[in-house]
Amino acid sequence: MSEVSTEPQVLAAAGKPGPVEQTAPAARVHAGGITSVQSLAVTIVIAVFVITFVVQAFQIPSESMEKTLLIGDYLLVDKVHYAHSRLWGWLLPYHPVQRQDIIVFRYPVNPRQHFVKRVVAVPGDRVRLINKHVYVNGVRQGDDYATFNWSQHDKFRDNFPDGGLYGDRISARWFLQAQRLMEDNELIVPEGSFFVLGDNRDDSYDSRYWGFVPAENVVGRPLLIYWSMDRGTPVLTSQLPSDRLSSLAHNVTSLVESLRWRRMFRTVQ
Repeated sequence: MSEVSTEPQVLAAAGKPGPVEQTAPAARVHAGGITSVQSLAVTIVIAVFVITFVVQAFQIPSESMEKTLLIGDYLLVDKVHYAHSRLWGWLLPYHPVQRQDIIVFRYPVNPRQHFVKRVVAVPGDRVRLINKHVYVNGVRQGDDYATFNWSQHDKFRDNFPDGGLYGDRISARWFLQAQRLMEDNELIVPEGSFFVLGDNRDDSYDSRYWGFVPAENVVGRPLLIYWSMDRGTPVLTSQLPSDRLSSLAHNVTSLVESLRWRRMFRTVQ
């Protein structure tokens, strides 16, 4: 049996002192450095894998999904739920996108941007809005989650597409595509696409203005809100040394008060 130790060992034989065997300090430092680098590399690889394939953090920057999602909400997005992969399909629970699902996707006009909206129509559906409410295949959809804050009527926004395709923010490309897909004042959703709206129905830049979300642009679904804070809290600054401590105390107190504790770790629906 052999025994390994970091301490010097003295081996004796026939009453005579044996040779001294010890590990050089430089070798120990070198081995420890290699182990640290390997551990860091493994951690980075795992982190990249998780962010790329499993879950990713996003922040809500606008009010288009109020009251479901607020400015200052930080989300963990499940990137596995809607993924399609022959390699992992047998192991991970993939699901098709359905009506009422909230999705994070790459903005079709600028894929470097990420949007979050609610799916209201899937491929093959015939969709329209009547007085702000969504009708799919002639049936009015439940929208208790939606907010309607503006009393001023807008024909394009509130009765899309029957109100006329003349919105001030509609693109020429979308205008031409929508014209081809309209039938009986309803918009037909093509294969591989989704029609999405913001829950803040009066103040959302969504499919009414720029078109469908291609299936390949879907990143995932919001899983939960892991952090939430009111971004409107003012921050005090001062150049006077005597006021810096009081400003710091005020800012720390304001930060704590701005946290929306009840929203943290809430699932998104």
